Amino acid sequence: MAFQCHPDRHQETEEAHKEMQEINEAYAILTDPIKRREYDIPRGYGIRVPKFKKDSKVKIGVNCPSQYGGHTGVVDKEPVKDTFRFWYMVRIESKGLTTVTRFAEEQLEKPGN
Repeated sequence: MAFQCHPDRHQETEEAHKEMQEINEAYAILTDPIKRREYDIPRGYGIRVPKFKKDSKVKIGVNCPSQYGGHTGVVDKEPVKDTFRFWYMVRIESKGLTTVTRFAEEQLEKPGN
């Protein structure tokens, strides 16, 4: 955006100058972890709560690229959060065997859905 909106490319108009200031301000906030947190928290960004808790029943989505798609299981541990999502260890009983497999939050549903 900085390259596209740079005042040198737009005959240094006042509008181009203002737009470039906004881009620089946004960049300064995004690259400074403290400023970023101060920007995100009041807006509710970055504050995510896991959808399922330990011992919750879950259904593995049918579209999940796993052999357990459509099966129901139980969340084995508290979820782990990375930058983008929560990960769940799900205990699945199938054919008399118990398996624990990791799933991303978007691969799981509430049973009955």
